[in-house]
Amino acid sequence: MNFEVTDDRILTAPEDPEVSQRMARLRSLGLGDQPDKVFDEFATRLATITGAPFAMVNFINDRQQYFAGLYTPSAARTGGALEAVQGSVHADPGREMGLDHGFCPHVVVRRKALVLDDVCDYPRFAGNPVVDKLGIRSYLGAPLIDRTGTALGTICVVATEPRPWGRPGLETIKSLASELTDLIHQREQQQEAASRHYYA
Repeated sequence: MNFEVTDDRILTAPEDPEVSQRMARLRSLGLGDQPDKVFDEFATRLATITGAPFAMVNFINDRQQYFAGLYTPSAARTGGALEAVQGSVHADPGREMGLDHGFCPHVVVRRKALVLDDVCDYPRFAGNPVVDKLGIRSYLGAPLIDRTGTALGTICVVATEPRPWGRPGLETIKSLASELTDLIHQREQQQEAASRHYYA
């Protein structure tokens, strides 16, 4: 991993040898630069299954992470309940995040799921900016590895308190990542079929 000191803080984005291949693949799939209703719904399902307050479908390029699917505590609230959440100490992450923020860039480079019951137990991750900025204390994520072998991004859930994800959490996030990858492949096949029909 590269550590680079800028403005007196350590940037912890890992080396990413696959980034060019990933960006080309994301372009061909039309993914990674805009919100997607299907992915938002998938993120909502992720949050429901795991009981996590935040869930993301995250695609990663050479500049940033983009949450094409996003579920936050304010997603299902309105009126006074929404105002209370928005006024809380920890803000929603938004759709874009730097590569040095969070843990998904590590999952993509490792090409393996990552379970952090309490990020503060891991010196490598405890100093990540999302710990202080968003109050993130636990993380569960898995890579989205498509049929070409490219790690397109991740699905993940995070919480603002330690969570005992354990082996059940690991199996759940891996299974859901496989399910979403299948969905992306089905979408690609439908687009190819529509294109062939259009030019036939």
